[in-house]
Amino acid sequence: MPEIEPYSAGNNALFGKYELGKLLGCGAFAKVYHARDLRSGQSVAVKVINKKKIYGTTLMSNIKREIAIMRRLRHPHIVKLHEVLATKSKIYFVMEFVKGGELFAKVAKGRFSEDLSRKFFQQLISAVGFCHARGIYHRDLKPENLLVDENGNLKVSDFGLSALTDQIRSDGLLHTLCGTPAYVAPEILSKKGYDGAKVDVWSCGVILFVLSAGYLPFNDPNLMAMYKKIYKGEYRCPKWMSPDLKRFLSRLLDTNPQTRITVDEILSDPWFKKGPIKEINFYDDYEVKYEDKDESESTNLNAFDLISFSSGLDLSGLFDNSHNTEADSERFVSAESPEKIVEKVEELARAENLKVKKQKEFGVELDGQSRNLSIRIEIFRLTDGLVVVEARRRSGDAESCKELLKKKLKCHLTGNEASTSTSTSQQDSGDQNQ
Repeated sequence: MPEIEPYSAGNNALFGKYELGKLLGCGAFAKVYHARDLRSGQSVAVKVINKKKIYGTTLMSNIKREIAIMRRLRHPHIVKLHEVLATKSKIYFVMEFVKGGELFAKVAKGRFSEDLSRKFFQQLISAVGFCHARGIYHRDLKPENLLVDENGNLKVSDFGLSALTDQIRSDGLLHTLCGTPAYVAPEILSKKGYDGAKVDVWSCGVILFVLSAGYLPFNDPNLMAMYKKIYKGEYRCPKWMSPDLKRFLSRLLDTNPQTRITVDEILSDPWFKKGPIKEINFYDDYEVKYEDKDESESTNLNAFDLISFSSGLDLSGLFDNSHNTEADSERFVSAESPEKIVEKVEELARAENLKVKKQKEFGVELDGQSRNLSIRIEIFRLTDGLVVVEARRRSGDAESCKELLKKKLKCHLTGNEASTSTSTSQQDSGDQNQ
């Protein structure tokens, strides 16, 4: 398998960690393989992305966003991203292997009972609501992106088209046209902007219809004719559907996003609540429950974090803000310990009359109502002697605060040697057989 590289010397293991197996799927710019973690013996899926095919395209930013999003999501019904590895030519997503395959393949064999449809829908809403509570909108929910594990539980995958709250424009809406035609919400077709949470609910409604009916609610060989049906909300429920399900679907597939049912309202719907259902809390901290203790408490940066930080997947962007395309954030390097940095941030907050709210691990939020200012500061350990400080504006003008922060911490941008050695070691170990 020449396209799967690099192997470590003397064996066919990717980076000496993962033994690669059969090809599971292939796309325009990525391939997914089954693999075995040599340390634990567990199965994983490895998504291999060819950088040459995505460089200079919008797909580059999509991949960086997908990494940033998936590192924030730890939920029993969302596919877990274990690790990201990179070389000069390829990016490797090491993910949870979901043995049962796509939900699409199962429903293609025939419609589900209402009870089974309800079970999958409850798990879907649990995952989608969890994402929304963290400012993440999937925007491409469909049975092909829903997997089923060996225990018959649903897992949401493929966050490549997802959006974050920082992509919302001043009108409070998202404007990127994306999604799969049969599952796209009518307000996306209007091209006037849309609420990410509302379009995800619509897609969930289409999925529930497909699971219960065995076919799409809006379908036509002519794409424009199908779009007209979606825009008008023209669909018919089969006779075997219960009155409660028909009524519930009408709330999900409401063409008016203002009156469409919300995720919170879904939880109290009579049809949704039938049968055995575990309590759903979108604000549960699943990260602690589903991560190993050492991993969840780590503030060290791995390749996973470095790639999501850096511009163009070039690690030099971590240290040089001229490469940083995110105008609302700034990163710099400090030789101070994380504890000392937090202490100095608190001193700065007192001097500037800002409120301090500590986050888990080494994170701090600064808020100043009189200055309409909100800034989040996160600290990551790069080496034993260096940390990366990221200051991100949440609202207001934070530039002056960032400059004060820099001076207070005596931060510098002289980490180029560290950047070069980190990048080179990754690439050398990764491309030795190229």
